[in-house]
Amino acid sequence: MNKNQKTPIILYLVHIVLAFLVLFPLFFAFSSSFRPLDEIFKYINPLTWKTFFPTNITLDAYISLFTERGFGRIFFNTIFVAFITVLFGIIFNSLAAFAFVFFNFKGKNLLFVIVLITFMIPFEVIAIPLYNVVDAFGMIDSYSALIVPAIANGLVIFMFRQSFLDLPYALIEASRVDGASWFKIYYKIIMPLCKPITVGAGLLIFVQQWESFMWPLIATRSDNYKVLQVALSEFNTEYAMIWNELFAAAILGIIVPVVVILCLQRYFVESMTGTGMK
Repeated sequence: MNKNQKTPIILYLVHIVLAFLVLFPLFFAFSSSFRPLDEIFKYINPLTWKTFFPTNITLDAYISLFTERGFGRIFFNTIFVAFITVLFGIIFNSLAAFAFVFFNFKGKNLLFVIVLITFMIPFEVIAIPLYNVVDAFGMIDSYSALIVPAIANGLVIFMFRQSFLDLPYALIEASRVDGASWFKIYYKIIMPLCKPITVGAGLLIFVQQWESFMWPLIATRSDNYKVLQVALSEFNTEYAMIWNELFAAAILGIIVPVVVILCLQRYFVESMTGTGMK
């Protein structure tokens, strides 16, 4: 075999190994979520088919999540917070990008540089100051505390701006000549032409909110506003880790974003390539 024939085979082998490394823990967690707690690690040594396929299948872990741990409320909180953040995040970030592209005002370039800097700063740096601001507005331990700080997103503004810059400005000028207002141009012309970037930005905000842990842990105190990632950290009891329930909750937490991303991945890829992002 020549060099050109060997290269695809090597790439396939590398991808197979990487896929195995990613999927193996998920498969083990999935199968273990259907085991009783005392059998989670019973068949680890030596490795047999029982290690990966439960012999005593039970739904006790999933039933316990919703009957004893209140995962119905937790899932509602997580989905509600993510959905509302996506809705308002798309509106406000796209409007900000619209202003950066089509309006001229003093300090525009400096302000855009500040926007770029915001998504380069680790969240841990601003966590305490952000808590003080949210607390001053009386929003601690509420849905507002989880949603409002996550709406403005520098990376999403950048994505929308890059997409808007690719649009033909002659189309905007023609609309203005015909008497269209700026707001009408925004929601009648600009946004319909930018569906891929809108979906991509929505997915980005959704995944960030779905995976958010530190801020919900800081900003909420009661169980009424507990979200999924915070709930996953509470399976370590005083005496032992409840592994089967932890695996079951993790699998449920993975299913929703995976389904959403798989359904919309085409738009997400288009949005990333359209903005020149790696």
